[in-house]
Amino acid sequence: MIPSPDMMRQPTLETSRLILRPFREADIPDIVALLQERDIHRMITDIPYPYSEQNAREWLAHQQKSREEGTEYTFAVMRKEDQQLLGAIKIRPDMRHRKAEVGYWIGKPYWGRGYATETLKAILRFGFETLALNRVYATHFAENPASGRVMQKAGMTYEGAMRQAIYKNGHFRDSLIYAILREEWEASSPVTARSGRNRIPRRAAAGPNRAHRHPRPAPGTRH
Repeated sequence: MIPSPDMMRQPTLETSRLILRPFREADIPDIVALLQERDIHRMITDIPYPYSEQNAREWLAHQQKSREEGTEYTFAVMRKEDQQLLGAIKIRPDMRHRKAEVGYWIGKPYWGRGYATETLKAILRFGFETLALNRVYATHFAENPASGRVMQKAGMTYEGAMRQAIYKNGHFRDSLIYAILREEWEASSPVTARSGRNRIPRRAAAGPNRAHRHPRPAPGTRH
């Protein structure tokens, strides 16, 4: 089923310091600049290095297609005070099972300031309140424990290791998985919206899950 225009709409999310919105063509120079960092490349599953403007254009086209199909929502992470692009976060719902995978990256100049945790908390709220999910999970490379700390701070629980799950740069790498259930999120969230007035209809995300193209933000992200 092809989603209607209403189903394709992606909201803008807001936190105390951040705005999460759909990416725009004007973001391309900042995307390219942030993704030239080798440490970002090392911790993201699938991203070219060096990263070109054409890579960014292809990624934005993939985002638009996924959004229209209702299979994935990718947000630009913007700092409120100066509208600086900090990174990206995506959520890929599987509405048959009411679950979703989340992945994210924050540019190296902005590590260590809590932006990833704030971003992840915002997308969890979007997943549970707007998409009416029951479970959200995320993964990171075993050699990137900082990303696991971000997930823990957002209320996610470590569930285990997937041994040699990802092949990158000539090596098989372990991937660690964290998840949070709706009941856990509701118990820890000071405010839960139950009206569902801003929900994206479930049919918007009911299509088959498609292979993700670069840059895939998980596993292996930093705060």
